Amino acid sequence: MLSVNIICVGKLKESYLRDAIDEYSKRMRTLCRLSIIELPEERSSDDPSAAEIGRVISAESERIMQKLGKGDYVIAMCVEGRNISSEELSAKLEDISMRSSTVDLIIGGSWGLSDELKSRADFKLSMGKMTFPHQLCRVMLLEQVYRAFQISKGTKYHK
Repeated sequence: MLSVNIICVGKLKESYLRDAIDEYSKRMRTLCRLSIIELPEERSSDDPSAAEIGRVISAESERIMQKLGKGDYVIAMCVEGRNISSEELSAKLEDISMRSSTVDLIIGGSWGLSDELKSRADFKLSMGKMTFPHQLCRVMLLEQVYRAFQISKGTKYHK
């Protein structure tokens, strides 16, 4: 059974987002070994300089890097990543499960991920050109991973 780690920066603040995460997590218990790893956000001023933004990205990315296993397949969520369909994500996860026992899906903080972390990623994935709150991205990603497993199983969830 594939281990799926969603490694993300920040805690979910809104109860409706936590409820959605709980629901998808419950649904996925028979499909994979799911872990959601929340890492602390780096503090910054209200109007950070470019240097401060760089410091924040670096610190958050370093914390993420410490959570990655040596043989894990790493997918970085980033705007320059590829846009793929739900069916393509399903096929990707099936392929990953043949080569690795663990996939790490990374959602960085509001300023993104370091270039070093992105270069460590085996695949870069984007949710599109629109901007979404990072907390909502976590729910959307978890739903898509759940959908990918349902597609692989051939269920009616994906129409």
